[in-house]
Parts: sequence; C-alpha cells; structure tokens
Amino acid sequence: MITLKEALTKSKDELDALKIEMETKAKEGGLNAYIDFASTGEGIPILIKDNIQVKDWSMTSASEILQGYVAPYNATVIENLHNKGFSAFGRANMDEFAMGSTTESSYYGVTKNPHDLERVPGGSSGGSAAAVAGGIAIAALGSDTGGSIRQPAAYCGCVGMKPTYGRVSRFGLGAYASSLDQIGPITQNVEDAAILYDAIASHDEKDSTCATLELNSIVDNLDADRKLTIAVIDNYIAQASEEIQEAYAMTVEKLKEAGHIIVHKNMGNTKYDIATY
Repeated sequence: MITLKEALTKSKDELDALKIEMETKAKEGGLNAYIDFASTGEGIPILIKDNIQVKDWSMTSASEILQGYVAPYNATVIENLHNKGFSAFGRANMDEFAMGSTTESSYYGVTKNPHDLERVPGGSSGGSAAAVAGGIAIAALGSDTGGSIRQPAAYCGCVGMKPTYGRVSRFGLGAYASSLDQIGPITQNVEDAAILYDAIASHDEKDSTCATLELNSIVDNLDADRKLTIAVIDNYIAQASEEIQEAYAMTVEKLKEAGHIIVHKNMGNTKYDIATY
C-alpha cells in the first residue's frame, strides 16, 4: 500500500482506482477490518472508526443497540479532513462502544491480526490498525481513552498516536470517558502520522476542552536525527511472559544503538492503575 505522503501526489483518477483496489482486497482478505465501504467522495481515502460521526453514514460503535442510527452531522475531524483534501472512506470495526482491547466484542464479528489470523489485532481501534497493517487502508482514524489507538497499533506493527488532550476536537466522537478521549491517527509510519495529525488538529468551539494555544505543524518539524531521553519503566513488564520481556529488551537496545539516552525507572503504584482507571 502506498503511504499517505505518496497519496498526496496522486490524481483523482488514481485515488478512485485505489479505493476500488482497497475495497476488493478488504473483501477478499478475511480480516473483517471494515464494517462497510461508505465514502464521502473525492480526496485521499481515510478509514474512520465506527464511533466517529460522518454525516449520512451509519454510526453504531459496533453495537446492535445503535443499528439504524444515521449521523446527522460531521464530527469536526471529518470537516477538517475534507478541508485538507482527504475523504472519509469506510467504517472500521472496533470493540463495542470502544470498551475492549481485542476487537472481539463487536456486533460485526471478530477482526483478525493481519500478521497472524489466529491472533487479535488489539483494540478498541482494532479494525483501523488491522486495515493499515494489512495493506487495505492508507491511513485511519481511531479513538484512544486508555490505549485504544496505541495498543492495536503496537499489536499490528504500525504507528498509533494519541494526541495531547485538547489538540483534536472530540465533537462528533461517541463518548467513553470524556476527560480522556482523543481521536488520533493510525498510519504506516511516523511521517504519515504527522501529516494526518496536522490535518485533524484544530481549536473547536464545539468542544469546550479544546486548547486555544497556537497550533504548529508537526510534519514540518520532524527531525529523525534528534536524540531523546527515554524513560524505561522496568516494573511494567516484570510479570510479562519471557518472550515479551525479550522483545522489550531488544527494543531498548535498539534505542541505545540509535544514540538515545535510556533512563531506568520504577513506578511504585502501578498495580492500582487499572482499578483507578
């Protein structure tokens, strides 16, 4: 699948052909990442999680309860996409009401991990992540309350970003925990995530929690050579399986080899985190 950056150079006819190709592959692939293939017309196609309102589309949050509901308006992120030359294309499967971490609780059935059909893609934005990783979506929007973008992106091997709270409007998002919810990108690489974030980020008077601070382009300020100080929380994985601990350690070593500074820390009260959340 072409990247989002590459898609910016494509003509209308090329994008139309790409949409047909994506729909065909999605129907044949067996991932169950898409709920349907609705489209808002011209533009670079972005897959939309089924808890984000797109005018005249069904929006069910993957629940039987909301069958028959049709969105009467666009979420602000959809308006922002349209204004930047993107189009909404397809509804992505998810855990029902975004309350899950496997995309197994959907009314529409289980979504599969494209790397191993016997494994889950994570959740709750599992359809978005599986489609991007499986080469049947250029990029997608998900929502993240306590990991619902980041975790499935990690499971599927793509990039998932939960924006800083208040940078992306929640207007038109099916609420879960409004003080934590954020809409964000799931993409093939970091640069694509920056492109999509720049497209959806904005102040919005319809969302009283939106930040009023000036928005600066992220994609224009990417610096692959910048060295970071990264905290590694050792006790987060103390009870993980051996293979997970090995993969984690390998990642830390790769970060060191890339020149980043690693600082080892422990968070003493993490056993209470889930209960508090």
